[in-house]
Amino acid sequence: MRGVNRVMLIGNLGKDPDVQFLEGNIAVAKFPLATTETFKDRSGKLVSQTEWHTVVLWRGLAELAQKYLHKSSLVYIEGRLRTRSWEDKDGNRKFATEVVGDNLIMLDKRMDGNTPHTDGGLENMGNPDTSLGDPSESLPF
Repeated sequence: MRGVNRVMLIGNLGKDPDVQFLEGNIAVAKFPLATTETFKDRSGKLVSQTEWHTVVLWRGLAELAQKYLHKSSLVYIEGRLRTRSWEDKDGNRKFATEVVGDNLIMLDKRMDGNTPHTDGGLENMGNPDTSLGDPSESLPF
């Protein structure tokens, strides 16, 4: 049986995307994404828990992130987890788990004239292995 490595997140960018261009002019964007869950504890008090995720976008999605996303942007990211490791200058082994996104939907409200609406038209733009989604589709849950 095959495994499943799928992540779906809705959250806010912690800072502007950091975009770099690798050899061959391949864009890669990296940014922290905060997801917050709110629940009531046993005493009925409202509690919020925020988790921070490192998101990595490649190629077209990285370029779109550079152009349209900024600190506090609300986004839906779908992708997979990737853990990488390296040795620091002292020879200690370090690990980082990142979300490699292959689907991005901007959820911020924007103003066209006097009518606010949600922009959701940037699905699957950065991964050539996925088909383009219908921008009018809603989130998968």
